[in-house]
Amino acid sequence: MSQWQSSISCTRSGTRTSVGFSAIEKHWRIEARIGLMVVMLQKLKNDVSGVLVTLIPQWERMGNRIYIITFTKPKQNRAKYSSPYEVRRAQELNNLLGLKGSTDATDMICDLHNTTSNMGLTLIRYTSSDWVTLHICKYLQTKITKVPVRVLVLDVPISDAHNLESVSKHGFTLEIGPQPHGVVRADIYIIMKEAVDLTIDWIHKFNSGTVFEGGDVEAFKFIKSVDYPRDPETRTLTAAIHPQLQDRDFCLLKQGDPLFFKFSGETVKYEEEETLHPFFINEAAYYEKGIAFHLGKKLTLKIPTVQVQKD
Repeated sequence: MSQWQSSISCTRSGTRTSVGFSAIEKHWRIEARIGLMVVMLQKLKNDVSGVLVTLIPQWERMGNRIYIITFTKPKQNRAKYSSPYEVRRAQELNNLLGLKGSTDATDMICDLHNTTSNMGLTLIRYTSSDWVTLHICKYLQTKITKVPVRVLVLDVPISDAHNLESVSKHGFTLEIGPQPHGVVRADIYIIMKEAVDLTIDWIHKFNSGTVFEGGDVEAFKFIKSVDYPRDPETRTLTAAIHPQLQDRDFCLLKQGDPLFFKFSGETVKYEEEETLHPFFINEAAYYEKGIAFHLGKKLTLKIPTVQVQKD
């Protein structure tokens, strides 16, 4: 494995430059957003470099959600804004941090998210074959004790992945919860900060030649999503997450266990024979997506020993 730096690089005026990201003097500013935890890192040092970006810098609060501000553009500028804002922002970030799949792509992106579900700290990966990020996951599992630290593998080809971290050669999402929308919780902030600090520590050690021994990493593999019971005509919800399932993300779900409490009073139970683990239970952002929770299967991943190969 060749030496690499956890630098998030960007192209400006045809030259490739690096701006500080992760080697910091512990000065942070946090801003809570819907479905996104934005951590501003300040007073940057010079060992590990990168750039911090806000995915969607323009917001408008509407009820319990935050939507992009949409304006009617002047006719002469209409072509510039012909695509949705999110599409244009994704293209900008790909140009800034990629290009995705190219040799010039950023070495590592750590994407920070918060969730209304009781997920604890979950490290989300698209594949199970990236030994670098899996070693970071293992490192965090051994160091963080305040909350459960779990690994979730989506098992999706990087070419089909759409999250920010998929732009980089190595990357993962740090998902933490529960955190209500519009609320800043000190305990959630402290855990996320610890996870980012430890990730930076691992990168420093790796680049310094530390040997990271192989071993087993416990993970959960995404299997499928489950929607709420709905009225067949109006598609409105006819049930809520059952109290016995609420806040029990990653529990073992067995046949006959309660899933939903119908507003008519009945209980909808888990009918499948295969025992699986629910997660992202009752995530607020998933209502409009038709998802009550995801189901995953627990597995053990074996990872090899890694050490940087210096030139």
